[in-house]
Amino acid sequence: MVMIERRYENRHNRRDRHSERERPRDDEKGRRRRNEAEDSDTNGHRKRDSVDEYGGKDRHSSRVMVDEDDRDGRRMRSERRIDGEGVDDGGEKDKRRRGERNDGDRIDDDGEKDRRRRGERNGGDRVDDDGEKDRKRRGGDRIDDDGEKDRRRGGERNDGDRIQRREKEDGKVNNDLKLGRSGGVYIPPFKLARMMKEVEDKESVEYQRLTWDALRKSINGLVNKVNATNIKNIIPELFAENLIRGRGLFCRSCMKSQMASPGFTDVFAALVAVVNTKFPEVGDLLLRRIILQLKRAYKRNDKPQLLAAVKFIAHLVNQQVVDELVALELLTLLLDKPTDDSVEVAVGFVTECGSILQDLCPRGLHGIFERFRGILHEGEIDKRVQFLIEGLFAIRKAKFQGYPAVRQELDLVEQEDQLTHEMSLQEDEIDPETALDIFKPDPQFLENEKRYEELKKTLLGEDSEDEADSDEGSDDEDDEESDEEEDEEAMKIKDETETNLVNLRRTIYLTIMSSVDFEEAGHKLLKIKLEPGQEMELCIMLLECCSQERTYLRYYGLLGQRFCMINKVHQENFEKCFVQQYSMIHRLETNKLRNVAKFFAHLLGTDALPWHVLAYIRLTEEDTTSSSRIFIKILFQELSEHLGIRLLNERLSDPTMQDCFESIFPKDNPKNTRFSINFFTSIGLGGITENLREYLKNMPRLIMQQQKPVSESEEESGSSGSSDSDASTAESDSGSSSSDDESDRDGRRRKRRRR
Repeated sequence: MVMIERRYENRHNRRDRHSERERPRDDEKGRRRRNEAEDSDTNGHRKRDSVDEYGGKDRHSSRVMVDEDDRDGRRMRSERRIDGEGVDDGGEKDKRRRGERNDGDRIDDDGEKDRRRRGERNGGDRVDDDGEKDRKRRGGDRIDDDGEKDRRRGGERNDGDRIQRREKEDGKVNNDLKLGRSGGVYIPPFKLARMMKEVEDKESVEYQRLTWDALRKSINGLVNKVNATNIKNIIPELFAENLIRGRGLFCRSCMKSQMASPGFTDVFAALVAVVNTKFPEVGDLLLRRIILQLKRAYKRNDKPQLLAAVKFIAHLVNQQVVDELVALELLTLLLDKPTDDSVEVAVGFVTECGSILQDLCPRGLHGIFERFRGILHEGEIDKRVQFLIEGLFAIRKAKFQGYPAVRQELDLVEQEDQLTHEMSLQEDEIDPETALDIFKPDPQFLENEKRYEELKKTLLGEDSEDEADSDEGSDDEDDEESDEEEDEEAMKIKDETETNLVNLRRTIYLTIMSSVDFEEAGHKLLKIKLEPGQEMELCIMLLECCSQERTYLRYYGLLGQRFCMINKVHQENFEKCFVQQYSMIHRLETNKLRNVAKFFAHLLGTDALPWHVLAYIRLTEEDTTSSSRIFIKILFQELSEHLGIRLLNERLSDPTMQDCFESIFPKDNPKNTRFSINFFTSIGLGGITENLREYLKNMPRLIMQQQKPVSESEEESGSSGSSDSDASTAESDSGSSSSDDESDRDGRRRKRRRR
């Protein structure tokens, strides 16, 4: 106990000496501020200011005190060790314990504060020591983990470990398959193929499950990637799969895909129609499931699912997989108690399949539209739905244009080959056969697979191909190779997109529109390299640009004249353009029609275009329309302005060209002649019809002159006939008289002899 008290006194003396050593370093102001900071415990703001201002000095003093405390601690521990060696274990330990218990009573308040301060100062060192120990431990753990990883990597490099791991994975997959978790475990395709090869027993449940998973994935993949362009390629691949075993999978995949993308409903319906021709049970199963889906959605007010089911049924009706009575029954159900949603669904259904219903059952469709009319007159539904009904009536009036029953690229089945299914929506017991979607072991698996292989060969025609391939010899192979080489040489790539033609038209258009005058445009257009047969595009683009202008520009006429004068090919092309434009003149607007007529009038007036093209125009009441008469009017009025009425009349009176103008100035019928005279008189060009008027005046005389020779010939034939008849009668009379004279003479001779 005495030794403990001495050590305690020595420690306090050292602390006092230390404080005396540190005290001269502080000035009077610093001491005052530290005392204020220590005394004002409640004033936190002043205490923080003093600490911030003298933080550097306090940290230095605390560092010195911590060093002194560490030295004292080491000395005390060394003295305890020394004392403990010379003292008895029992008595000395008791004394130390009693002395340590009484230390707290003997230490005054200042000592207690000093110990607390030293404990707080040494706490940081202890925490640092503990943190250092923890880091060392964690470092050792990391080293152990790294070593363990290295050992694992080294073990994985061995082939034996890899084989064992692979066997474990395969065994896990096989166990999962044995447990019946079909579809719950993802198996990569290469691993699935390897597992199917490794299975020796082809009738085992594991092998059947593997083939079932492969069938499901294949059918889902084919159905998901089908579209209107590749459906003809998908169908043979689909028939290559066992659709009898996977008919449930096929129906489920079609319904899910159609629900996800309703825009491809017609494609899925076409696919089902083709499958239905070979496997009618697939179409029947799909129809049952769709009807159940429709009834379930109708009861639950599930509009998206109802729309999808109704649209699928509509396109199946279009493909004639489903009978039209099912469509009428569905419409009756939807319109029995009309609501906004039910009427909207019915409008969409009629829009999709109204075209074929109008052909198959027009009376039933008429009844449905009468029901729509009644709903519209009642006015109990929303305005938006009323507008939908009015739009449906407009579509019906247009005979469902824009809504064909089957698109041309999806019309894959002949009508006599299609099998139509009939089913009522009122049937209570409709079996969806959901068990077909789940894997079940087949005791006759191999036999069924062989049967389908034979059926597949008959469907896809693989027998004939195999026999032909087996019969071919080496000579045939050489012939095929030579034929293939010849075909490759003869085959040339054709650009069906007409990209070059579009680029050429763009170049011609930009050249015409960017040129200042017709000479510059002609010079630039002649520099364009045209392939044989593309000269027509130049004439078409020139005429098209001219027709698009608001008013006629003489620029286009001069440009066309220049090309006709340069090359006769362009002249022939413009003749073809004249014939083509006149045949389609009723399609042009009035402004375009005027520009085209003035363009050709310029070419005719400058003799760039031969006048025999007018022979295509036939000016009669039956052969002309309002558009064609406007075209002829503008054409001849422009010609009279270019040439003058006198010169125009001379051109039209040219005897060498009369054959070409007979269609414009017809002389075959007085009615057509009068129509032509009246037409040109009404447009102010009656002067060019003088010859036609004279012909019309002289027509009765000509008719009489033509009739006179006919009458004379008839008279001559009649007189000659009468003279012949008179002569014959005279001859007959003379013959009869001579015969009478002879008979009289004979009688007289006989009388004389008797006498």
